[in-house]
Amino acid sequence: MEAQAPAVPAPLALIPNALTIARLALIPVFIVLMVRAGHEPSWPAGIVFGIAGITDQVDGFLARRWQVESRFGQIADPLADRLMIDAAVILLAYYDRLPWVGLAVIIGRDVLLLAGSRLLAPRGIEIEVNTVGKAATWVLYAAIAFRIVTQPATQWPLYLFWAGIVLAVVAAVFYIQTARRELRR
Repeated sequence: MEAQAPAVPAPLALIPNALTIARLALIPVFIVLMVRAGHEPSWPAGIVFGIAGITDQVDGFLARRWQVESRFGQIADPLADRLMIDAAVILLAYYDRLPWVGLAVIIGRDVLLLAGSRLLAPRGIEIEVNTVGKAATWVLYAAIAFRIVTQPATQWPLYLFWAGIVLAVVAAVFYIQTARRELRR
């Protein structure tokens, strides 16, 4: 089957990957802002985190819409998401703003997904992100951003965080089921 030509001129075709690279570059900036804030809320860190969440959605949307999906984007985009969310959850747990069990679930899920992709990739199996996984990422980005900018005593971002955790676990179960089906073929 012949590859489909991009739907935009070459310079525009670079925008989705540039957004992913920018998101990766924001991670150390975010970490510095979070460490400076310590146990206190941080609007600068929240804004950087929010920008990362928005660019996550924009880069994937543009890549699909403009038909410029790339191998780099397929690897770097989810990596940037995982690294940003993991950094945020680690720091929030360290500063007692999120429960350690939430960190364990997030890291455990990410290790499971990484191990699964290492098992499946050599067999030529690629698992597409499902709707539940996308929803989980959105809810986690929102919950974490709200947790970053609110006072430690504010509880409602934690409820949103747990909803994101539940969605992430459900998405992981769907990924495992899909992987098992593909491996049986």
